[in-house]
Amino acid sequence: MGHYLVTGLAGFIGSALGRALLERGHFLTGIDNLSTGFMENVPAGAEFFRGDCGREESYAGLLPKHPYDAIFHIAGQSSGEVSFDDPLYDLRTNTASTLHLLRFAQICGCKRIVYASSMSVYGEQPDAPTSEDAPCRPLSFYGVGKLASEHYLRIYEQYGIASTALRLFNVYGPGQNMGNMRQGMVSIYMSMLAEGTIRVKGRPDRYRDFVYIDDVVRAFLNCLEHKESEGRVLNIGGSGKVLVRELLDMLLTVSADPARVEYGGGTPGDMFGIYADGELAGRCLGYKPQFGLKSGLTAMYAWHKGRSAL
Repeated sequence: MGHYLVTGLAGFIGSALGRALLERGHFLTGIDNLSTGFMENVPAGAEFFRGDCGREESYAGLLPKHPYDAIFHIAGQSSGEVSFDDPLYDLRTNTASTLHLLRFAQICGCKRIVYASSMSVYGEQPDAPTSEDAPCRPLSFYGVGKLASEHYLRIYEQYGIASTALRLFNVYGPGQNMGNMRQGMVSIYMSMLAEGTIRVKGRPDRYRDFVYIDDVVRAFLNCLEHKESEGRVLNIGGSGKVLVRELLDMLLTVSADPARVEYGGGTPGDMFGIYADGELAGRCLGYKPQFGLKSGLTAMYAWHKGRSAL
């Protein structure tokens, strides 16, 4: 039985990870500023603090009686598009928060951090599986901040804090914020189904790698059991290469809802296409995605419809 700290506990990924830790009998402490998360997401049984990880004063209440076994840093602004609205806010929530958390880990004696990084660090890549040693040229302020945080983690390893950065690809699934129309390709399109028109920013031949939330949670948990993951950045993908038009066809099939699809415009900092090379995560983390895209979309749509009926 361990004691873990999860930042961003009221958000999509943080709350799913928190529930999994509690189900395994661990003690859980969490923090969230509730800017995009919701109190109803905070798992029952967790010790929760409302605070901003980008501000030093938020950490006073998080000091434990005994050191945390690990810290999972999930909190942060999570949209490449939104990062163009206020780059300084993005820097504070995604990069300054990481520095504050690393200093906090030193103070409280925690020796293990697992960080939610992003495929956005890569920028444009060739049409082939992207490996962790690919050159990183991020196209958004969000991607720049995530990459900077990875480097801060690497530097702090000299102080005895072992870290793993998981470069998450396009995460989707039950629990996602369906009201946020600027983050999460699957959730945005699924939310638009009720309107009868799915408005797509960009071309239909763009492509992504979609990873189901349960697979993401398992990847985070595996970091606790695989020492080979320490000091690594690891891709966490799921579906492999999927074109936007293929995603939409599958979504319309799963939902059986009639809807038109309209293409036009674009999104600042958007990559044309990327998908993961998962060999290193398989070798160092024992990670292999368990959920196919169709089964994942089916489960998410059932959750969304049940939620909408309440």
